[in-house]
Amino acid sequence: MSSPKIKLATASLGGCFGCHMSFLDLDERILELFDHIELRRSPLTDIKKLDFCDVGLIEGGLCNSENVHVLREFRSKCKVLISLGACAINGGLPAQRNHLKLEDIFNEVYLTDPGTPNGLIPNDPELPLPLNCVHPLHDVVHIDVYIPGCPPSADTILAALQSVLSGKNGFIPSNLIRYD
Repeated sequence: MSSPKIKLATASLGGCFGCHMSFLDLDERILELFDHIELRRSPLTDIKKLDFCDVGLIEGGLCNSENVHVLREFRSKCKVLISLGACAINGGLPAQRNHLKLEDIFNEVYLTDPGTPNGLIPNDPELPLPLNCVHPLHDVVHIDVYIPGCPPSADTILAALQSVLSGKNGFIPSNLIRYD
């Protein structure tokens, strides 16, 4: 009798989705991984509800109120929470806006940018409120494992996941760690 599969949930917050693309770059190795995991809430499955999971894998920084809500939900429902990629770890490229005022960004994008004549700054209750600056995940919740890179390679993600799945702390061999 085989052991039960580990439940894995993933999310993409404020970023480019590149870390999920690296996860998919596992190619045929993803099938071997699926022998050991059950993929739960994820943009890859389009499952929106988050049940209790063994591992949560989150890419992207915190750019708006919805990002914070999703992150807190993951922390409350995942035994191990993994911060995946530069945006999740230090804000990455989205954090380049942190030295600008949010009002100035909105004015530039929605009121003065060519292609938006008579533009309006979106103001709809359905839209999440933007944060004044982009935050890394660990500013809001405890993170158990960090996988650096922009994006981290498929090999790096696999090594970290295999380490976590085997009951270790997410150890990544130094030759797999990249910060580019």
